[in-house]
Amino acid sequence: MKFRQLVVAGLLLSSANAFIPNAAEASSDAEFVVQDIRVEGLQRVALGAALTYLPVQVGDTMNSFRITQLIRSLYSSTHFESIEILRDGSTLVVRVRERPTISNIIFEGNDDIKDEQLQQSLDDNNIRVGEPLDKTLLTGIENGLKDFFYSIGKYNADVTAIVTPLPRNRIDLKFLFEEGDAAKIEQINIVGNKVFPDNELLNQMELKFNTPWWDLLSETRYQKQTLTGDMETLRSYYMDRGYLQFNIDSTQVSMTPEKDGIYITMNVSEGEQYKISEVELVGDLLGYEDYLKALMPLTPGELYNQALVTYSEEFISKYLGRFGYAYPDVTTIPQINEDDKTVKLTLSVDPGKRIYVRRINFKGNNITADDVLRQNVVQMEGAWLSNASLESSKNALSRLTYMEEVDFETVRLPGEDDKVDIDFTVKEQPSGSFNAGIGYGDRTKLSLQAGIQQDNFLGTGKRVAFNVSTVRFQQTAQISYTDPYFTIDGISLGGSIGYSEFDAGNANLIQFNSKQWSLGANIGYPINEFNRINFGLTYNSVELSQVSNYEQTQRFYNQFADPNDPDAPIDYNSLVAAVSWSRTTLNRGIFPTAGSSQRASIEVTAPSSDVNYYKAILDARFYFPLTNDQRWSVLARARFGYGNGFGDINGNDQILPFTENFTAGGSGTLRGFENNTVGPRGVQRIPGSPITGPNGEQILPGPEFDTIFITRRSLGGNAMALGGVELIVPTPFVEEDFDNSVRTSFFVDVGNVWDTEFNYDLYKDLEFDVRNPDDQALLDYSDWSLFRSSAGLSIQWLSPMGPMVFSFSRAIQERDGDDVRFFSFNIGQTF
Repeated sequence: MKFRQLVVAGLLLSSANAFIPNAAEASSDAEFVVQDIRVEGLQRVALGAALTYLPVQVGDTMNSFRITQLIRSLYSSTHFESIEILRDGSTLVVRVRERPTISNIIFEGNDDIKDEQLQQSLDDNNIRVGEPLDKTLLTGIENGLKDFFYSIGKYNADVTAIVTPLPRNRIDLKFLFEEGDAAKIEQINIVGNKVFPDNELLNQMELKFNTPWWDLLSETRYQKQTLTGDMETLRSYYMDRGYLQFNIDSTQVSMTPEKDGIYITMNVSEGEQYKISEVELVGDLLGYEDYLKALMPLTPGELYNQALVTYSEEFISKYLGRFGYAYPDVTTIPQINEDDKTVKLTLSVDPGKRIYVRRINFKGNNITADDVLRQNVVQMEGAWLSNASLESSKNALSRLTYMEEVDFETVRLPGEDDKVDIDFTVKEQPSGSFNAGIGYGDRTKLSLQAGIQQDNFLGTGKRVAFNVSTVRFQQTAQISYTDPYFTIDGISLGGSIGYSEFDAGNANLIQFNSKQWSLGANIGYPINEFNRINFGLTYNSVELSQVSNYEQTQRFYNQFADPNDPDAPIDYNSLVAAVSWSRTTLNRGIFPTAGSSQRASIEVTAPSSDVNYYKAILDARFYFPLTNDQRWSVLARARFGYGNGFGDINGNDQILPFTENFTAGGSGTLRGFENNTVGPRGVQRIPGSPITGPNGEQILPGPEFDTIFITRRSLGGNAMALGGVELIVPTPFVEEDFDNSVRTSFFVDVGNVWDTEFNYDLYKDLEFDVRNPDDQALLDYSDWSLFRSSAGLSIQWLSPMGPMVFSFSRAIQERDGDDVRFFSFNIGQTF
């Protein structure tokens, strides 16, 4: 006769009386020997997996105790929502209902909490798409989210988890948020203060009330965490001014019946003001006692200052950390004298053991090889741990153009009190770029250029570039290669080969065509962590043709022209030696926000060259962060250049080839002006027409009857001065996580290009030729003070194709004939 019994186990406690044949029988009568096991109701869980959770095998005797064990074991697997234990003769039947699988998670109505934060909270509770749902956790999650809203003053907030069944035992899980409005702070009262008035203390707090309508940055809604921070701010405000025993005795937060208004009351005890009577250093100072005392900011006779006490403790800790004592214990012990209201400060120093680095590890570098990163790390394995070396290593890695973020963590080894591992975590950013430029001007029209550059070729840290340009005015091809780690000491080696054809007339310059081959090599030596010196040697072969007949160009062109064929192209070769010094303390290689960079270079042609000249350039950039998070920063930059010739050709002094002139205008120099249009214009001196004499002869008039023609085109100059100031601000509608990829700034650009060899007196009294454009006036092109300026907005984006720059600018100071433009867009610019 079949014997069947059903026990429903919703909770483990309900399983104790399972397996009772009927109400009248004893549990001992229900015991039987299991001849077979059958599991029913499985859908997603495999039978083999389910059997591993059963602490029962064929041949075991079943009783109430074993049933309890069986149910507890099945529930511990987290796969099942309900379990039934049945007996079919000598067969043990386990009937289960699996927990439903989460098909989708939806958040609706949440404004104060991002979806990513909510999902992270659910992940911590093992609630994610594709996993079974434990419904018992939902109530706790709902309450936890409500507590969060209460902490930011939204006391009417509600969170509801809605489970929608789907076919095949799946569910949709929706969290519905009703946040409501945050409770507004109606009043903040400070009771017990006598030294400082209410308004002075309230100004120190972040929480505000009764603010004017135009003060959009004030925080008027209640937040528990902000109030806690304000209490610490008040405590620091008093203790930094000598009130050593200041205390906030109590804080009351009351709410209006409608839960939309908050009243805050803080009861404070100010105490007396204390001065420092003595500062003493005790403990093992490792022989640096005199040095530490000399730099200690705490001075006897001055008011007690908690901020200086904290700084002193941190300074001693960091200083000892430079010598391997990474975990010193620095404690300040105050001894208060109530009679004269003074305090003796005893700084007790225990340096602990010197810590050594066992291993340096790198995480997050999916492309860059460990060896490349290790070459930028100053901290050495096997050496003592130095916090100064770690910070220097972090800064060096951050300055790599293919690194977006760098951080490190010191990991103490179990069982080792003097050894640590250093884990550097890096986040890479695109090191290769497709360089392109798109521009439009009244004369240049549409221009395009393209190229490929890889700053971290195959993860080796080597820089390889191949650039091809086919813009309207220029065709170029160049291949370059640089190995910044040619030797273990950081010596770099590189080279390049290139060819270009340039039509200056289509580039807003005076008309000339040039063809140039170049072949160069360079080598660099590190001086220290921040300074580097480079040497280069480049061979150039230049062919010039179709040069416009201007006063400034003919002086150079005539040195090489064939008198019998003055219109024929000219050729000249040069061997240029260059040396440069660079220094950088920037916190990042791209989009820095702190630090500075300077670069000075000079290049000189070898005496055996057909042309002899020199050029010197100085670049400097300084970043000044305005906020602790460095999202607001000021950039000040300047660039100066000068060049000229030396020696002579056939008795004529050599000058700087006009093809080497400095130019300005456009992105990177003077935004708001058309590319290459700022600076000296080409000047033509046109002899007066012959005059017929009394006897019919042709008489040439004197030079005072000459006229001049000034072109709209610029030819650049041998001197340059550019500068600017930019206010870097957070990009609107862009999250903080993307600050390293998008940058917005308001700028003011100023500068000029001039020609020190131009003689204004030769032309100032001449009349203009009838062909002279109406908008072209003769300026003293040797006058450095004829500067231009502009202001505007710039948005820079580090896109997958390379850096993109969008500039909106307006000229503030312009000169006659300047070509201004409001908008510019470029791809592949270098920041």
